[in-house]
Amino acid sequence: MNAHWLVLVIAYLMGSIPFGFLIVKAFGGSDIRQMGSGNIGAANVTRNAGLLAGALTLLLDAAKGYLAVSLASRLTGSSESIRWMMAAAVFAVIGHMFPIWLKLQGGKGVATSLGVFLPICPEAVAAAVVLWLAVVACWRYSSLGSIVAAAALPVFIYLLYAPRHAPPAYVTLGTVLISLLVLLKHRSNMERLIAGTENRLKLPD
Repeated sequence: MNAHWLVLVIAYLMGSIPFGFLIVKAFGGSDIRQMGSGNIGAANVTRNAGLLAGALTLLLDAAKGYLAVSLASRLTGSSESIRWMMAAAVFAVIGHMFPIWLKLQGGKGVATSLGVFLPICPEAVAAAVVLWLAVVACWRYSSLGSIVAAAALPVFIYLLYAPRHAPPAYVTLGTVLISLLVLLKHRSNMERLIAGTENRLKLPD
Protein backbone atom coordinates (compact mmCIF):
# COMPACT_ATOMS: atom_id res chain seq x y z
CA MET A 1 0.00 0.00 0.00
CA ASN A 2 1.25 3.47 -0.91
CA ALA A 3 2.43 5.34 2.21
CA HIS A 4 0.16 8.25 1.31
CA TRP A 5 -2.89 5.98 1.64
CA LEU A 6 -1.45 4.11 4.61
CA VAL A 7 -1.58 7.32 6.65
CA LEU A 8 -5.37 7.29 6.38
CA VAL A 9 -5.57 3.75 7.77
CA ILE A 10 -3.20 4.69 10.58
CA ALA A 11 -5.17 7.87 11.31
CA TYR A 12 -8.42 5.92 11.58
CA LEU A 13 -6.88 3.27 13.83
CA MET A 14 -5.27 5.91 16.06
CA GLY A 15 -8.54 7.80 16.27
CA SER A 16 -10.29 4.56 17.18
CA ILE A 17 -8.31 4.09 20.42
CA PRO A 18 -11.11 4.46 23.03
CA PHE A 19 -9.19 6.22 25.77
CA GLY A 20 -12.30 7.13 27.75
CA PHE A 21 -13.42 3.49 27.82
CA LEU A 22 -9.93 2.25 28.76
CA ILE A 23 -9.34 4.90 31.44
CA VAL A 24 -12.64 4.23 33.20
CA LYS A 25 -11.80 0.51 33.20
CA ALA A 26 -8.33 1.27 34.58
CA PHE A 27 -9.91 3.35 37.36
CA GLY A 28 -11.97 0.35 38.38
CA GLY A 29 -15.20 1.37 36.67
CA SER A 30 -17.50 -0.53 34.37
CA ASP A 31 -18.32 0.11 30.71
CA ILE A 32 -18.58 3.90 30.30
CA ARG A 33 -21.06 3.31 27.48
CA GLN A 34 -23.50 2.05 30.10
CA MET A 35 -23.04 5.11 32.33
CA GLY A 36 -24.51 8.60 32.13
CA SER A 37 -24.96 9.72 28.53
CA GLY A 38 -23.19 6.59 27.23
CA ASN A 39 -20.53 8.71 25.54
CA ILE A 40 -16.84 7.72 25.83
CA GLY A 41 -15.68 11.35 25.79
CA ALA A 42 -14.18 13.47 28.55
CA ALA A 43 -17.41 15.09 29.76
CA ASN A 44 -19.18 11.80 30.50
CA VAL A 45 -15.99 10.27 31.93
CA THR A 46 -15.62 13.25 34.29
CA ARG A 47 -19.19 12.97 35.50
CA ASN A 48 -18.92 9.25 36.18
CA ALA A 49 -15.25 8.57 36.99
CA GLY A 50 -13.93 11.86 38.34
CA LEU A 51 -11.93 14.89 37.23
CA LEU A 52 -8.60 13.08 36.84
CA ALA A 53 -10.08 10.41 34.58
CA GLY A 54 -11.85 13.10 32.54
CA ALA A 55 -8.71 15.21 32.19
CA LEU A 56 -6.69 12.20 31.04
CA THR A 57 -9.39 11.33 28.51
CA LEU A 58 -9.43 14.88 27.18
CA LEU A 59 -5.64 15.05 26.82
CA LEU A 60 -5.26 11.62 25.24
CA ASP A 61 -8.18 12.07 22.84
CA ALA A 62 -6.64 15.36 21.68
CA ALA A 63 -3.15 13.82 21.54
CA LYS A 64 -4.18 10.95 19.28
CA GLY A 65 -5.65 13.45 16.81
CA TYR A 66 -2.52 15.58 16.92
CA LEU A 67 -0.22 12.58 16.44
CA ALA A 68 -2.29 11.19 13.56
CA VAL A 69 -2.02 14.45 11.61
CA SER A 70 1.65 15.00 12.53
CA LEU A 71 2.46 11.48 11.34
CA ALA A 72 0.68 12.17 8.06
CA SER A 73 2.91 15.20 7.58
CA ARG A 74 6.06 13.17 8.24
CA LEU A 75 5.10 10.23 6.01
CA THR A 76 4.02 12.29 3.02
CA GLY A 77 6.59 15.08 3.30
CA SER A 78 5.73 16.70 0.00
CA SER A 79 4.26 19.91 -1.31
CA GLU A 80 0.87 18.25 -0.89
CA SER A 81 1.42 17.20 2.72
CA ILE A 82 -1.32 19.55 3.96
CA ARG A 83 -3.80 17.67 1.74
CA TRP A 84 -2.91 14.41 3.46
CA MET A 85 -2.82 16.05 6.87
CA MET A 86 -6.37 17.24 6.31
CA ALA A 87 -7.45 13.81 5.13
CA ALA A 88 -5.82 12.22 8.18
CA ALA A 89 -7.66 14.71 10.38
CA VAL A 90 -11.00 13.60 8.95
CA PHE A 91 -10.16 9.91 9.34
CA ALA A 92 -8.91 10.33 12.92
CA VAL A 93 -12.16 12.06 13.92
CA ILE A 94 -14.21 9.37 12.16
CA GLY A 95 -12.16 6.75 14.01
CA HIS A 96 -12.98 8.37 17.35
CA MET A 97 -16.67 8.59 16.52
CA PHE A 98 -16.91 5.11 15.02
CA PRO A 99 -14.12 3.00 16.58
CA ILE A 100 -13.63 -0.48 15.21
CA TRP A 101 -12.70 -1.70 18.71
CA LEU A 102 -16.10 -0.74 20.21
CA LYS A 103 -18.40 -1.83 17.39
CA LEU A 104 -18.52 1.75 16.07
CA GLN A 105 -19.90 3.12 19.36
CA GLY A 106 -17.58 6.08 19.91
CA GLY A 107 -17.54 9.64 21.18
CA LYS A 108 -18.60 13.00 19.83
CA GLY A 109 -15.18 14.05 18.60
CA VAL A 110 -14.67 17.42 20.29
CA ALA A 111 -11.26 16.80 21.87
CA THR A 112 -10.00 14.78 18.90
CA SER A 113 -11.13 17.53 16.52
CA LEU A 114 -9.16 20.11 18.48
CA GLY A 115 -6.15 17.79 18.43
CA VAL A 116 -6.18 17.24 14.68
CA PHE A 117 -6.22 20.96 13.97
CA LEU A 118 -3.30 21.81 16.25
CA PRO A 119 -0.68 20.96 13.57
CA ILE A 120 -2.82 22.58 10.87
CA CYS A 121 -3.85 25.88 12.46
CA PRO A 122 -3.17 26.29 16.19
CA GLU A 123 -4.56 29.83 16.11
CA ALA A 124 -7.98 28.51 15.09
CA VAL A 125 -7.84 25.92 17.88
CA ALA A 126 -7.03 28.65 20.41
CA ALA A 127 -9.95 30.75 19.16
CA ALA A 128 -12.31 27.75 19.39
CA VAL A 129 -11.19 26.99 22.96
CA VAL A 130 -11.69 30.63 24.01
CA LEU A 131 -15.16 30.59 22.45
CA TRP A 132 -16.02 27.32 24.24
CA LEU A 133 -14.88 28.78 27.56
CA ALA A 134 -16.90 31.96 27.01
CA VAL A 135 -20.10 30.07 26.16
CA VAL A 136 -19.71 27.68 29.11
CA ALA A 137 -18.96 30.54 31.49
CA CYS A 138 -22.08 32.40 30.37
CA TRP A 139 -24.59 29.56 30.07
CA ARG A 140 -22.95 26.63 31.90
CA TYR A 141 -23.69 24.10 29.19
CA SER A 142 -20.61 22.16 28.09
CA SER A 143 -22.50 20.76 25.10
CA LEU A 144 -23.58 24.24 23.98
CA GLY A 145 -19.95 25.37 24.10
CA SER A 146 -18.94 22.40 21.96
CA ILE A 147 -21.75 23.04 19.46
CA VAL A 148 -20.92 26.73 19.08
CA ALA A 149 -17.17 26.07 18.84
CA ALA A 150 -17.69 23.34 16.23
CA ALA A 151 -19.94 25.60 14.17
CA ALA A 152 -17.42 28.45 14.36
CA LEU A 153 -14.31 26.36 13.60
CA PRO A 154 -14.64 26.55 9.78
CA VAL A 155 -14.82 30.34 10.08
CA PHE A 156 -11.74 30.43 12.32
CA ILE A 157 -9.81 28.18 9.90
CA TYR A 158 -10.85 30.34 6.96
CA LEU A 159 -9.72 33.53 8.67
CA LEU A 160 -6.59 32.30 10.44
CA TYR A 161 -5.09 29.51 8.30
CA ALA A 162 -3.56 32.01 5.88
CA PRO A 163 -4.56 35.56 6.94
CA ARG A 164 -5.73 37.73 4.02
CA HIS A 165 -5.79 34.61 1.81
CA ALA A 166 -8.39 31.89 1.44
CA PRO A 167 -7.13 28.44 2.53
CA PRO A 168 -6.97 25.60 -0.02
CA ALA A 169 -10.40 24.20 -0.89
CA TYR A 170 -9.62 20.80 0.65
CA VAL A 171 -8.76 22.46 3.97
CA THR A 172 -12.09 24.30 3.95
CA LEU A 173 -14.08 21.22 2.90
CA GLY A 174 -12.32 18.96 5.41
CA THR A 175 -12.95 21.44 8.21
CA VAL A 176 -16.62 21.78 7.30
CA LEU A 177 -16.97 17.98 7.19
CA ILE A 178 -15.44 17.57 10.66
CA SER A 179 -17.62 20.37 11.99
CA LEU A 180 -20.76 18.75 10.57
CA LEU A 181 -19.81 15.36 12.03
CA VAL A 182 -19.36 16.90 15.49
CA LEU A 183 -22.68 18.74 15.20
CA LEU A 184 -24.50 15.59 14.09
CA LYS A 185 -23.05 13.73 17.07
CA HIS A 186 -24.51 16.47 19.30
CA ARG A 187 -28.02 16.16 17.88
CA SER A 188 -29.42 14.68 21.10
CA ASN A 189 -27.77 17.49 23.09
CA MET A 190 -29.42 20.05 20.81
CA GLU A 191 -32.80 18.44 21.41
CA ARG A 192 -32.28 18.56 25.18
CA LEU A 193 -31.09 22.16 25.02
CA ILE A 194 -34.25 23.12 23.14
CA ALA A 195 -36.39 21.18 25.60
CA GLY A 196 -34.56 22.71 28.58
CA THR A 197 -33.53 19.31 29.96
CA GLU A 198 -29.79 19.43 29.25
CA ASN A 199 -27.56 19.10 32.31
CA ARG A 200 -25.71 22.25 33.29
CA LEU A 201 -22.02 22.19 34.11
CA LYS A 202 -21.44 22.82 37.82
CA LEU A 203 -19.04 25.74 38.19
CA PRO A 204 -17.88 27.58 41.31
CA ASP A 205 -20.04 30.63 42.11
